[in-house]
Amino acid sequence: MSLEAIEKVTQVENLGRERKTAAEAEARQIVADAERDGLALLQQVRADAAENSKKLMQQAEARAAERSAQISQTAEAAGAALRETAGKHLEEAAEFIVGRVVNH
Repeated sequence: MSLEAIEKVTQVENLGRERKTAAEAEARQIVADAERDGLALLQQVRADAAENSKKLMQQAEARAAERSAQISQTAEAAGAALRETAGKHLEEAAEFIVGRVVNH
């Protein structure tokens, strides 16, 4: 083999190694970019989920407060009705008790 042919083979081998090294570097960069983009997307999804969860919790708390107010109003109205009914029968009950005590 002539010296010229050996130099040509050496150049081709060097060029092949350089291309392989460049391809490996590019592949590592692609993987690093994909990991970075994936982590960024994951963080965004988590942030969105946390925000959505916060909004849902606020809505649930608002509905619970509204329902609690309704229940409180209903209980207050029922209590007032019971007090009114009891007030109407108070004199009657007192007379019944006095009558029972006096007759026995």
